[in-house]
Amino acid sequence: MSPRQIDPRLGAQLVEAAARLLAEEGPKALSTRRLAAEVGTSTMAVYTHFGGKDDLVRAMVREGFGYLNRRLTEVAETDDPIADIAVLGWAYRHNAVEHHNLYTVMFGGSSLGGFALTDDDRQHGRYTLETLVKAVARAMEVDRLDPGDAYLVAHQLWIQLHGLVTLELGGYLIGPYDADTCFEAQVCGMLIGAGDEPAAARASLAAARERRA
Repeated sequence: MSPRQIDPRLGAQLVEAAARLLAEEGPKALSTRRLAAEVGTSTMAVYTHFGGKDDLVRAMVREGFGYLNRRLTEVAETDDPIADIAVLGWAYRHNAVEHHNLYTVMFGGSSLGGFALTDDDRQHGRYTLETLVKAVARAMEVDRLDPGDAYLVAHQLWIQLHGLVTLELGGYLIGPYDADTCFEAQVCGMLIGAGDEPAAARASLAAARERRA
């Protein structure tokens, strides 16, 4: 008999299921047997993919940042870097909503019980900022933003956006001040504060809105 083939999708399925269990039921639900049952596999398959629960949590973090990076790098670079920045913000939000369980694990929003993220785990996802940093730097080069530290401005945008996304995922942003309304006002205010002209910032946001889909 030939050896049984391992489903290449199984690792991702286990990661998604583990993130869902953490978010919905807490770390006590994250047993090997329960996780295997969630995706219809054996406990041995769980151990084959992840040596232990710490490795599983680490895999969730890395998978989450992988999804985020793919979503951000899909955003096309145009001759309007301010619009690009806004579209990157929407992409960040959409990824957080689509993968909300992984998002809470990535940024410590889920209780991990006895499992802890290391400093290296927390710093791992910083590479996802590079796309935003490049857009900010281009905006500075064409005098849409004041010259300065593109990394710092990107961090400011990330910090503000993370706060909005946290409230959005928690269901706190409702009409008339829903997430879209607050997002546009927040991004517009931040870009104007960083040096863009108000009329130009609003025009770029309108252009970004057209690209949102």
